[in-house]
Amino acid sequence: MIHPFADLVGLKIDTHNDGTSTCSVEVSEKLLNPHRVVHGAVIFSLADTGMGAALYPSLLEGQICATIEIKINYYRPVTTGLLTCETTVVNRGKSVANMESNIFCNDTLIAKANGNYSIFTPSVKKR
Repeated sequence: MIHPFADLVGLKIDTHNDGTSTCSVEVSEKLLNPHRVVHGAVIFSLADTGMGAALYPSLLEGQICATIEIKINYYRPVTTGLLTCETTVVNRGKSVANMESNIFCNDTLIAKANGNYSIFTPSVKKR
């Protein structure tokens, strides 16, 4: 799958099955904020990408998904190490799915996220 933003931050989708996913990013200088800790947007991106990856295999041909909202709690700052995100689909309806992500640095839980995604078939605009 082509994912230019993931490439930009070094985010890898390690596994994605129907209902679960794991993704990761190795902390580097370019991911740190001015306080020398990983920028919250990097951790948020792990959750957002992990949620889409967990949901995507369940989509029918022609369907796509889009983030409606994500709520994230940050527990610990991170300065080095491997960030991993484990995501599970909690509930999948016809048009909305809910997912949970746990984000770890090495084996320490550093954040949790919960998100809702829209499931739909894009309409083709006629010219």
